[in-house]
Amino acid sequence: MVSVGIVSLGCSKNLVDSERMLYKLHGKFKLEADAALADIVVINTCGFIQSAKEEAIETILEFIALKKEGKIKRIVITGCLAQRYKEELLTEFPEADAVVGLGSEAEIADIISKLDDTPKISIGEKCNLPLFGGRISGTLSFMSYLKIAEGCDNRCSYCAIPLIRGGLRSVPMEELIKEASELADSGVKELNIIAQDITRYGEDLYGECRLPELLEKIAEIKGIQWIRLLYCYPERISDKLTRIIKNTPKIVKYLDIPIQHSDGEILSRMNRQGDEDSLRHLVKKLRDEIPGIILRTTIITGFPGETESQFEKLCEFITDMKFDRLGCFAYSPEEGTPAAGFPDQIDEETKTKRAEIIMDIQNNIMAVKNEQYIGKTIIVLTEGYDRYAECFFGRSYMDAPDIDGKIYFTASDNKPFPGDFVTVKITETLDLDLIGERED
Repeated sequence: MVSVGIVSLGCSKNLVDSERMLYKLHGKFKLEADAALADIVVINTCGFIQSAKEEAIETILEFIALKKEGKIKRIVITGCLAQRYKEELLTEFPEADAVVGLGSEAEIADIISKLDDTPKISIGEKCNLPLFGGRISGTLSFMSYLKIAEGCDNRCSYCAIPLIRGGLRSVPMEELIKEASELADSGVKELNIIAQDITRYGEDLYGECRLPELLEKIAEIKGIQWIRLLYCYPERISDKLTRIIKNTPKIVKYLDIPIQHSDGEILSRMNRQGDEDSLRHLVKKLRDEIPGIILRTTIITGFPGETESQFEKLCEFITDMKFDRLGCFAYSPEEGTPAAGFPDQIDEETKTKRAEIIMDIQNNIMAVKNEQYIGKTIIVLTEGYDRYAECFFGRSYMDAPDIDGKIYFTASDNKPFPGDFVTVKITETLDLDLIGERED
């Protein structure tokens, strides 16, 4: 049987798409976990920002080299980069055998079965990308992602997602409950709720945000122990949603709120709402009403027209707010977006330097915060064993998979298995991670 392997790049939303393609391929091809050992490689690309595109191109070139060496036979490029650049990809990479857009991913098995020496392009309508259906997990068995919507209607001036994936399409609630129940039956304990903006869930189907109701229903599912909310638009965190988070034990007290900037003028040019005062109010409100909440955010530096004064105020804001987790990116002008045509574009060196300054501030904040956990006990979801460090590792409720830190711990007698929740006493810090020993 011909073997197929998938390389999934970019975000967790893309990973869900890869899992659905694996399900389509299952039974028709042999699935190879190591794509470099497969006959046919499907590269599910990200095309969100320049760094993601560069990673995708590097990956494509790596597999082209393997193809030239005779180690693999066919290369299929799909995902956001394929949707965005279509014919250009075959021009740049004539060694590729097919370019498959998002709207054709549901036909991936049929497309692969018909590959020959003539490169193919299949770009279906974006709305044909499945919103639900079978999946073969690409994550650890006890955690998974639940993608509750596709596309986005926010239209931030810097963002290419609506151009690539189209407008908001929410998954019907009954399908999400079914999918979450199936994941729980398969052994999933941690469910991470994802979409480009989960706080708009249901607006297109029900005329209003239905995220709180969805969370209540998911919390009733037996087996799910952690529900984590990722990518919340700050202006849409309602009082109702705040109460649900506070009062539902299964919802971990963690929110990912990408604010992008604190300056009202810049936010307006980004086509986003709010300003520094409203953001300060939101952070205070969430911390006051949900004790122990962990707040993660994302910042963009070097947006067109960002002055030195505005950047300095952003630094002051980050220093004052002391976010628990923070990622920062230098602005990337994406063709087709309004911001790419704005005047006063900032040079790459300045953008990058500003991003480095923000991360230096944040690393200092996290170092202080981590020191405060020494001597405390924390519930950790065990992920595995590090043979080199000779210790176990996992995450607490404070850490989202793949983007946040780890907790490394020893367990002399009662050794845990992946997926076990254990109590760990923190004894020291290591960079931005925590180290401890199992107590229970």
